[in-house]
Amino acid sequence: MKTKTELIISKAAKRVIESETDIKISEIQDLANNYYDVDDIAAAPASGSYNVDKMLIVPCTMKTLSAIANGYSSNLITRAADVMIKEKRKLVLVVRESPLNAIHLENMLKLARLGVTIAPPVPSYYINPKSVDELIEYTAGRILDQIGIDSGIKRWGIE
Repeated sequence: MKTKTELIISKAAKRVIESETDIKISEIQDLANNYYDVDDIAAAPASGSYNVDKMLIVPCTMKTLSAIANGYSSNLITRAADVMIKEKRKLVLVVRESPLNAIHLENMLKLARLGVTIAPPVPSYYINPKSVDELIEYTAGRILDQIGIDSGIKRWGIE
């Protein structure tokens, strides 16, 4: 069964992609079944009646984490996350920041208590990676595990 994907890219993410990679935004957009503009607050994912059962925010900045934790739905990403929480659907935040301060931790705790999964992209060295790419693939696989997608990554105790 093929997974249907929907995509929203923040303005900051677009800038990072354009400045740090050779990938065109249109190439990323083409990978998704549906693409929504981050400012389109009237797009389908902004409604609880739109049937999406899982949402990943990768990466999730501390700004986005704070907005979600405090119900500040200023764009489609934070509104869609708010919908996921109110509808009791699966929401996974792949937070990226280090070190963490007390505000970050309090926001994560607030969301975790609401059932949101906080999944920092922590490298797993016990897999004995042979390359950075292998480490990245494993981390991505563990994130996909959170939404029930098996990526075929190496599992603990399985050769």
